[in-house]
Amino acid sequence: MKYGFVIDHRKCIGCHACTVACKSENEVPLGTFRTWVKYIEKGEYPDTKRFFSVLRCNHCDDAPCITICPVTALFRRDNGIVDFNGDRCIGCKSCMQACPYDALYINPNTNTAEKCNFCAHRIEAQLEPACVIVCPVQAIISGDMDDPTSKLSQLISSEQTAVRKPEAGTSPKLFYIEADQAALTPTEQSHTGGYLWSELRMDPVMADDQAFAAAEARARTTYDVSHERPWGWKVSAYLWTKSIAAGTFLLASIAIGFGFVRDHWLYETAAPQVSLLFLTATVALLVWDLKRPDRFLSILFRPQWKSWLVIGGYILVIFGAMLTAWLLIPFTGMFRAEGPVMFLGALSAAMSAVYSAFLFRQARGRVFWHSTLTPLHLLVQAMVGGASVLMIVIVADSIISGSRPVGPGWQFLYYEFIGALVANGVLIAGELFMPEENVERRRAVRLITRGIFRKMFWGGTVIIGLIMPLLALTSGGAQSQAVAILTSLSALAGLFLWEHIWVQAGQAVPLS
Repeated sequence: MKYGFVIDHRKCIGCHACTVACKSENEVPLGTFRTWVKYIEKGEYPDTKRFFSVLRCNHCDDAPCITICPVTALFRRDNGIVDFNGDRCIGCKSCMQACPYDALYINPNTNTAEKCNFCAHRIEAQLEPACVIVCPVQAIISGDMDDPTSKLSQLISSEQTAVRKPEAGTSPKLFYIEADQAALTPTEQSHTGGYLWSELRMDPVMADDQAFAAAEARARTTYDVSHERPWGWKVSAYLWTKSIAAGTFLLASIAIGFGFVRDHWLYETAAPQVSLLFLTATVALLVWDLKRPDRFLSILFRPQWKSWLVIGGYILVIFGAMLTAWLLIPFTGMFRAEGPVMFLGALSAAMSAVYSAFLFRQARGRVFWHSTLTPLHLLVQAMVGGASVLMIVIVADSIISGSRPVGPGWQFLYYEFIGALVANGVLIAGELFMPEENVERRRAVRLITRGIFRKMFWGGTVIIGLIMPLLALTSGGAQSQAVAILTSLSALAGLFLWEHIWVQAGQAVPLS
């Protein structure tokens, strides 16, 4: 048994009866929608056409929202319906990023994720979904796709149907009959300054994206509902603090393990302490960003192992344990454990830096985050963050002691810092300027290089975060204690700005 929907574009009149029935049946709060009707217009007066697109969850066979959910709050019923359990949801909003169809929202009353669940309670009672029974023109048809005698199966086999975003590979079970492609593809639509009956208010990022999209659009959206960008500055800050936490200990492990330094306080004591501090900040930001932080431990105690949120959570726990073990070795006298702890700590540090690339790749709705360079780039960013903070620490100590930082420990840090900055610049260029056919990715890149993020990117990430630190380091300016600290702060600022731009630009292109 496999339930699905058909929307017949030949019949839909855009009356919103399905939206109202869905809200009433499922007590959907104001401002949120499980199903909604979008109006799209094509052509120029007097040769114009209006299309109505009924949008909702596609109940995908390969549902990315199920895969990314860390606590199995989203699951598939035996009849193929993708349902949710609000009692499990922690409000991480990752399902909203994974869905290519904008189908999920956060219920403001419960702070948990919800969506169309095919009116599963009605299906259990052998009733049709509320939207189906109220449609005055029978434009919405539901049924069992595995039953060849059902009306739904007969329509799919006999009519010209289309699905939204087939390239996402989700195998959606929501089919449209004779739908104009421009009505189903958000990147072929543009928004103007107003809707059919109201003024349109978009945040500056969305408005800037639409300014670029207008020249390429084949249709115009004249009525729609708003959709938020789920992840804000806390996620950007989490990536930043995690980079520093991973980078400081990873650099210390490399310096000690390969014999670049011996018995140096910066690498043996300060680095793991700084790393543990920023790791604590990382976990705090992760919990703070949840809509239901009271359920955070569910990630560890009730894990869904396909989710990189779960895998990443355990990586951070292991990393924290290795840092603690390293710091306790001098007090316990277990010096034989130094080698294994350092090796496992370095491995968990590298994994802590990199795992977010696989988490963001599970967000199938956000194509910009799917670059093959991202894992390596996150590792390099960790090196930049670690080197920046360790340089601040060693220079601050030299100021207090009245001496200049010299010796192998300083030289290793100095040359590693230069190398990490150069690699970071190369990888940023690779992520932004490699040839790309995907229109969503091109639009995100355009927002960064020529759109609303351009000043932050060119002035902050490139000039402040890369060029100025490299000039200071290669010209010998880092020999000045004040310049060395300013160089490190500049690199950290540029790193944070890039993290923020990357997170926000990835969410800027509309999914519905």
